[in-house]
Amino acid sequence: MNAHHPAPHAGRDPERLFEAALHQWGGREDAWIFGYASLIWRPEFEAVEDRSATVYGWHRALAMRSRINRGTPECPGLVFALVAGGSCRGRAYRVEHSRVEAEMRRLWGREMVTGVYDPRWLPCRTPQGVVKALAFTLSRKSPSHTGALPDESMVEILRSANGRYGSTLSYLVETATTLRNCGIRDRDVERLVALARRHALTA
Repeated sequence: MNAHHPAPHAGRDPERLFEAALHQWGGREDAWIFGYASLIWRPEFEAVEDRSATVYGWHRALAMRSRINRGTPECPGLVFALVAGGSCRGRAYRVEHSRVEAEMRRLWGREMVTGVYDPRWLPCRTPQGVVKALAFTLSRKSPSHTGALPDESMVEILRSANGRYGSTLSYLVETATTLRNCGIRDRDVERLVALARRHALTA
């Protein structure tokens, strides 16, 4: 596998998934995007509004292998994904109708190069009502899904994994800090930060 441009997952052509997501949006109104990790602190798309939002039936999990952004093929890192079960608090971002296709194309270039995620339009509960938002979910059957890792393995990844956007550790800490600043308390995220601190990986 090429370290910079890995092949798409079998049967998961990113362009086909992009066209499917656009079709499901419908093209008649503004679109919403659900951010649960780096899309909150580094969105890289233009939004005209954002709200606190909760998705039910999915939870945030540091359980997706990252061989480029936060690790390498030789030393894979981890990134968060939305995995089935539970609930997830994050932010919903509204993209103006005329900008939807262009901004989604930018998102695809960042998140869907290998077609690893299952993009879904999920109902998000916000203080102003329910909106349907695009979210990047991960199947437990995906080869990139790690499942629950023992703490020893997690500590080794946090100690060693580093990719083109930085380390898995910095990604975890940035996500935890941003969630706190948004008033979101995620016990699993906080547990991982505490684990890193116990092993003197972070202050």
